[in-house]
Parts: sequence; C-alpha cells; structure tokens
Amino acid sequence: MSETSSRSLELIVKAAPALFVLFWSTGFIGNKLALPHADPLTFVAIRLCFATLAITLLALALRAPLPRGRAIPHSIVSGVLVHGMYLTGVCVAMAQGMPAGIAALIVGLQPVLTSTLANRFLGERVSALQWGGLTLGLVGLWLVVQAKVSGDTTLWGWSAIVGSLVGITVGTLYQKRFGGGVDFLSSMPIQYASAAAFAGLGAFALEDRNVNWTGEFIFAVAWLVIVLSGAAIVLLYLMIRRSAATRVASLFYLTPAVTAVMSWALFNEQLGLAAIAGMALCAAGVLLVNWKAAPAAS
Repeated sequence: MSETSSRSLELIVKAAPALFVLFWSTGFIGNKLALPHADPLTFVAIRLCFATLAITLLALALRAPLPRGRAIPHSIVSGVLVHGMYLTGVCVAMAQGMPAGIAALIVGLQPVLTSTLANRFLGERVSALQWGGLTLGLVGLWLVVQAKVSGDTTLWGWSAIVGSLVGITVGTLYQKRFGGGVDFLSSMPIQYASAAAFAGLGAFALEDRNVNWTGEFIFAVAWLVIVLSGAAIVLLYLMIRRSAATRVASLFYLTPAVTAVMSWALFNEQLGLAAIAGMALCAAGVLLVNWKAAPAAS
C-alpha cells in the first residue's frame, strides 16, 4: 500500500466514528418515510435486494477476491444477524405502532449487552471506567427518549424489536470473532443476499407484499441503500476490525440523540431540557468507554 493510500485510510479510520453515528442516525428517518408506503418485511427485502446489487457491482469493480471455505457460511450468519434480524425487527416494530424513540431505546441497550457478552465470550476486559460510561450512556439514552413513551404496540411488535436487539448484538460479536480475516467487500454481497432472503421469506409467509412506489418511498430506499447499507455498514465493519466490540457498540448510544436533532430539524419535533441533558450524558458515556483504550489487535 502506498504512503498516500495509508494516510487516506488513517483519515477514514479517525473520522469513522463520527461519520458512522451521523449516517446510522438517518436510519429511523428513512424508515419513517418508507413504511407508510409498503409492508415492513417487503420494504426491507426490497432495500436489501438493491443493496446486494450495489455492493456486488462495487466488489466486481474493485476486483475483490471471491470468498472461500468457511468465509461463506460465516458471511451468511453475519448477514442474517446484523442485517436481516436487525432491520426486519426495527421496521416491524415501527409498523406495529412502536414509537421510534422506544425502538431506539431498546436497540440502544446493545452496548450493555455487547460489553457483557464480549467480556464472557471474546475475553475483552471491560474496565470499571468503561462500565461507568456504559451506565451513564444508558441513563442519557433514557432521558433522550423518555418523552416518546406513548403509543400502542402489539406483542408482535415488542417481539420484533427484541429480536432486532439480539440480532445486532450477536451479529457484532460474531463478526468480530469469525469475520475479522475476511475481506469485507468479498463478504458483503453474501451478507446482503442472505439478509434479503431472510426478509423475503418472511414477507411471503406473513404479508400481502403491498408496495406503493411513490417518490418518497423511492427516495427513502435509495438513501437507505447508499448511506445506511453502503457507507455506514462499511464504516461499522472497519471499526469492528480495528477496535474492541465494546468500544464500537458504545457509539450506538449517540444514535437516538442525533436522530432526535434530525427529527427536530426535519419534522419540527421539539427537544426538551431532558433530551438535551440526555445527549450530553450519552456523549460523556461514549467518551468514558473509549478513554485511553488501547487499540485492539486486528
């Protein structure tokens, strides 16, 4: 790798956390725009089919090596967990009446769950300072979304959001444990295709597969494919390879806060003092989790 390429990669690595939080936070906004126009599993399947096509073309253009051996089943498992279960769970929950804030709160439990499992199964040491940061972030997360606790949600919706939390948590750990040595451009087409099949099977089994191809729906799908399934996922996997799972997961604490700011700007949803205080606590929690953390081995 040339010196220029090395410097460019280093800049991307340094900017990755901030860019990831910014990109990832648009996910709920995109879902909010798209879900009124399609059944949730059908919407996720469509999004992932386009994501599979886009990432496959990119992999071919960059001549990424073909995955071989155990890399294939590992990519399938990661894809179903990280993309399939997470996306279908969030979208089904929102379609079943769960407010975006509550969905964000439950998925926001991921850092605590990830750190606990990472400590147990990956041998990552979580210090007292990091535990304090995780707790502080959880309190801040609750403050951000506490004003959005109203709304009727079915048992199916609650089950879906719990499945989403399990999928993204276990998938992050699985990717860290088994996917570190696989070129991500080689594995991503398999991951997205597996997730698309997961969502598609669910759509055929459980839905009428209604889709209204409005301009708003097309824009939402395009945004989610390019920014979320493209740029944000590449940044996530880059960080998983170069950082401990606990430190990467702590960034999810910032997502509801940034999403709240976006909702205020786009939909005039007001931010109270509690929400602003919660954002500050989330930021402080992430800072503590990452304080003087030694780089993990890639």
